[in-house]
Amino acid sequence: MTSGAEEAARLAALHSYRVLDGPRPPALDELARLAARIFDTPMASVSLIDRDRQWLAGNAGMPDGDTPREISFCARTVPTRAPLAVPDARSDDRFRAWANVTGAPHIRLYDGSPLIDDDGHALGAFCVLDDRPGDVSDRRREALDTFARQAVAQLSLLRGRLLLAELGDELARATQREEDLIATVSHELRTPVTNIRGYLELLADDDRLSDLSRLVEPIHRNGERLVGMVEHLLDGTRPADAPLSLQRVPAELHLVTTAAAQAARTTAEQRGVELVVEAPLQPVVVHADVARLTQAALQLIRNAVLFTPAGGRVAVRTTVDLVAAIEVADTGVGVPPDELPYVFQRFFRGRHARRQAVPGVGLGLHIAQQAAAAHGGRITLTSSPSGTIARLTVS
Repeated sequence: MTSGAEEAARLAALHSYRVLDGPRPPALDELARLAARIFDTPMASVSLIDRDRQWLAGNAGMPDGDTPREISFCARTVPTRAPLAVPDARSDDRFRAWANVTGAPHIRLYDGSPLIDDDGHALGAFCVLDDRPGDVSDRRREALDTFARQAVAQLSLLRGRLLLAELGDELARATQREEDLIATVSHELRTPVTNIRGYLELLADDDRLSDLSRLVEPIHRNGERLVGMVEHLLDGTRPADAPLSLQRVPAELHLVTTAAAQAARTTAEQRGVELVVEAPLQPVVVHADVARLTQAALQLIRNAVLFTPAGGRVAVRTTVDLVAAIEVADTGVGVPPDELPYVFQRFFRGRHARRQAVPGVGLGLHIAQQAAAAHGGRITLTSSPSGTIARLTVS
């Protein structure tokens, strides 16, 4: 006998498959029909045992509708978690008076194997039935056990699909909430920050305040930094259905990398990292949005500098093979293999970034990848513990 707690857990597991009272899964009907054909019985079923009833999740030849649990042969397999074989129900004192034996469907032979799920819960039974008595064989027992395992596998597959669908819906809702929050925060930040910058520019141009320039200058510098952070946030959280607009012009790729490296040079000097821009053997000209491409190159260079220890080196070069490319190679800590699939996701910060408090919010590589994609290219990372090579292609 099962305890109340065990039965409650079993019922919770049963209901988690969410097939009760719904359309019968076609795969389970097919399993029941196949079993009836193989064993030459007029009836077969995949029976699930609820609190006080039996419900057929797969059916071949049985009357539709619920059966009270107290006259369910399959229910007898639940507490024992063992097969049940009844060669002739009319000759068995346990079942001879049951309504489904004395009346329709006139069950004489019953042979069933329990449905045991991966968590060990007995959900019901897979059975074949006949209105004539019959013999029970080990061969049929082995086959019914196999059918029962297949029925449980189908139930698990159905539950998995439902859970994946629900997870997808929840992820979509979470993404929408994230984008709504970011849009609101970005809007609320942009307006006051823009006003602050405007007032600071007025103060910087007022000759009457020249004596206060030492106070105004750091305020102005930090105001510009705040503006940059807001723009960075907006660029990194652009909705997928709002592609970047490009103003393409012929541009020499070496000049793009030089400008990007110059913007990152102060950070490199502060961190003691050598930053080198290698001149190409011949000019590499691409048709690109110079501002967007420079920003993407800056993100790659800055990322390389931030993850390279003092005394290390970051080299920037332009190449052309089948396509033009910018390569940024560093002697940094590298990206762990398990993190490589996620580095271009918004707000992703790896273990090293979190442990070493590396500046940033995890948008740089995402922004760079967006810019590369807008130019018909992509960014790939090749990494090892001795360093990383980031390659941005432009087509």
